Amino acid sequence: MNYWIWLATVKGIGTVKKKALLERFKTPEKIYKAKKEELLQVEGITEKCMNDIENSKNIELIKKYEAYMEKNKIKIINIVDKEYPEKLRQIYDPPITLFCIGDITLLKKVSIGIIGSREPSVYGEKIATKFSKELSEKGITVVSGMAKGIDACGHIGALQASGKTIAVLGCGVDIVYPVENIQVYNSIAKTGLIISEYIVGTKPETWQFPARNRIISGLCNGVLVVEAKKKSGTMITTDFALEQGRELYVVPGNITSLNSEGTNKLMKEGAKIVTCIEDILEDFI
Repeated sequence: MNYWIWLATVKGIGTVKKKALLERFKTPEKIYKAKKEELLQVEGITEKCMNDIENSKNIELIKKYEAYMEKNKIKIINIVDKEYPEKLRQIYDPPITLFCIGDITLLKKVSIGIIGSREPSVYGEKIATKFSKELSEKGITVVSGMAKGIDACGHIGALQASGKTIAVLGCGVDIVYPVENIQVYNSIAKTGLIISEYIVGTKPETWQFPARNRIISGLCNGVLVVEAKKKSGTMITTDFALEQGRELYVVPGNITSLNSEGTNKLMKEGAKIVTCIEDILEDFI
């Protein structure tokens, strides 16, 4: 049995507690086999956590996951694997496991996140696609969340340039969300990489997307924001990027647009203004 898959199925215990359990027991197999009194000795592990662990022990279900993943060529990378990206390992709450479809070598490449509004202007769509395409042509991997709007444009620009792109999902890697991005999803699966910390089959839930955003920024050397409202998922990602010590880049926008309120705020706070990709490349090449 793959105990890493089992650990990903344990509900009610977040990444920080799972990391604490791994620091104490070293492997998920030892966590699985640990006695209740041993589990309770780990900081943060309560009676409820212990019960969640016990209730998740379903060998037949884990075997079904294993068979399904093998059939659909879905790989699993865990936090101690050599394939796991060091940049991501160093954030506060790194995902314990990553479920992957595609080229896992991209996890260790120089990468830029391209994020922004789900309802961008024509200008925003054009700039996101253009910058993504140009970055890809320079060998930079583009990372985004495959949401509609700027995220999709970031992926599309990279694909148009025959470049590499990583989609970080807030659901299982085998779930296409939103469904209108099915062509983007299929193209990335063939030439890029689709990843998620959530077990295969996990349906999209609102709370999962802010958690997903820390992975987008965590994978990247820097994050480029193209249009964002003051209160949005994009601004949550920029908070993660700053906490993680990532470079933050902003495309100037129309000062009368709601989609520029967030980006203008970031510029005032010191984010680097970008008018061409050379403004980004000078930091990495």
